[in-house]
This record gives sequence, structure tokens and C-alpha cells, in this order.
Amino acid sequence: MIPTRRLGTTGLALPELGLGTAPLGNLYREVTDVDAATTISAALAGGMRYADTAPYYGFGLAEKRLGAGLPEDMIVSTKVGRLLEPTTAVSGERHGFRSPEPFEPVYDYSYDGVLRSHEASLARLGLDRIDILLVHDIGRLTHGACHAERMTELAGGLRALERLRGGGAISAFGIGVNECAVALELLDRNPLDLILLAGRYTLLDQSALDALLPRCAALGTGVVIGGPYNSGILAGQGPGDHYDYQAAPAPILQKARAIAAVCARQSVALGAAALQFTLAHPVVASVVPGLARPAEVAETLARYAAPIPAQLWAELKQEGLLRADAPVPG
Repeated sequence: MIPTRRLGTTGLALPELGLGTAPLGNLYREVTDVDAATTISAALAGGMRYADTAPYYGFGLAEKRLGAGLPEDMIVSTKVGRLLEPTTAVSGERHGFRSPEPFEPVYDYSYDGVLRSHEASLARLGLDRIDILLVHDIGRLTHGACHAERMTELAGGLRALERLRGGGAISAFGIGVNECAVALELLDRNPLDLILLAGRYTLLDQSALDALLPRCAALGTGVVIGGPYNSGILAGQGPGDHYDYQAAPAPILQKARAIAAVCARQSVALGAAALQFTLAHPVVASVVPGLARPAEVAETLARYAAPIPAQLWAELKQEGLLRADAPVPG
């Protein structure tokens, strides 16, 4: 079984490796119901008994697919901040998803919006209780000039989350974001049980070391890492061409190739190094790569268990490809 780690001060213990479900919402490509079900089964059999999902992932599709295969002891996090409103425009790719679900996501971080989102997620998941709720994609990276307005609206949403936790409807709440700045801003204003941080603590980007991870350690705020492969550039034996949901800029691609070259010299798969690196920081409880097929689950479990020599991390630091202050496995 996969070892567990305590999630901050929440009392929850998460397996070090969890299941990210954005691909099960047909992110960029269609996944059959059979593949989705067998992926979830394979993840459970491999010990990945924590899954992160969201209404946004396929406009309810990922939650529905996850709910169809959940055992009682599965820990689930889902998200609030977008409500799903009916639409007739369901063809083609929408917001990156190829989903047939007849809904359109609409931002709503208000008190009532959070409560409505929670109830709708319970119905789609087929659950009486959800362990963790995360505010989804708050911050300037998503909202630009509307950031201040959304943060004002979120004050109501945070009250709703506190009500849900206080009443025992959830065990913990936090945020699920792709940037460090908004996490630090919110920690200045409101205690958070956890932060799901995607893409900002990886082999390519250790910016969370500057302030966010030390702050989380000091406050007892748990951290879950999403996007350990930075949208795929770190997922293979060699670098892919996508970084942060778009084509990789030349400097990022050059750095990824340099990291891959070091991995090749040490006979280590790039994906294994990327996955295991994220778990070396003591504040990190779990990492949740997105998976869409049973073969991807098997590959992920192999990466998680792969032996990696200490010399790999030493060489990456010597070459200036990994920060000197970054904790490394072993």
C-alpha cells in the first residue's frame, strides 16, 4: 500500500499518491466510460485512495464518473467557485474539455454559490459527505482586472466553507490554484486548512520555495501538489512540448531538455524524477497527477516506486537546474 501523510493540522491522512480527475472530464481528448471506470478501479487497487475532482472538469462529467466507482473509505476533494448552468452548446471543445454534459461553468464565489456548488457536487458524486472543498482558480492569473472583485465575493464563500466545516459537512477547506501570490494573499486574511498547488512546485518551477511553502509549514497548512509534470513536458522519458496548458516557451523547453539529459545520464526516467521530487518537501502530503487510462495508473505507480540515485539530485543542483535549497528524496 502507498504510505499516508498527515494533511497539515486537519486530522486527515492522505496517501502520498492520489488520483487527479481532470482527464476523466475529457480534458483535450475523449475518454470512454469504460476507460474511466477501469482507471478508477486501477488507482484504487494500487492504493491511490484519494481523488481530487471539480465541477469544472467536463462540466460535471469527472464528478459523475468518479462517484460511480467510489468505495466508502475513499477521500475526496472537489471544488467550489464555478456553478454549472444549463446550455445547449455542447459540441466540440469547450474550455479545453470535450464533454457532452449540457452545462456551462459560471464563476460564483459567494456564500450562496458555495453552498449550491457543494450540494450539486454531492448529487453528482452520489455522496452524503465530501471530505475537502477547495476554492477553484481564484487569483489574478485567472481573473486579471476582476481579481479584487472576486476576492470581495470570496469573503462570503469563505464564511460558507467555515459553516460547512463547523457543522461537520466537510473536514477541511482550502484553495486549488496555479499561482503562489493568491495563496499568500489569502493566508494573510484567512486560515486555510490546505492548498492544492498546481505547477508551481516541480522540477521546472520551484517558486513556491520562496515564501509559500515556508508559510504553510509555519501555519500548519497542508499542501497537495497537482500538475507535477507541468502539463506534460516532464511526463515522458524526454520532454514533451506542453507547459502550463500551452506550447512550451523556448527557455522552458531548453531547461526541460537539460534536466532530461541529466536523467538519461543517471538512467532515470524524467517522469519518475518529476513525480518523486514533489514529495520530498516535508509540508507536502500528496501529489495528484491526472490520469485517464489504466496504463497511465500503472506507469505512475512504477514512477513512484522507481529507484533514483542521490547523484541525480546532486548533478541537477550542480548544473543549476534545481535550486540548491530544494529538498530532495532520500
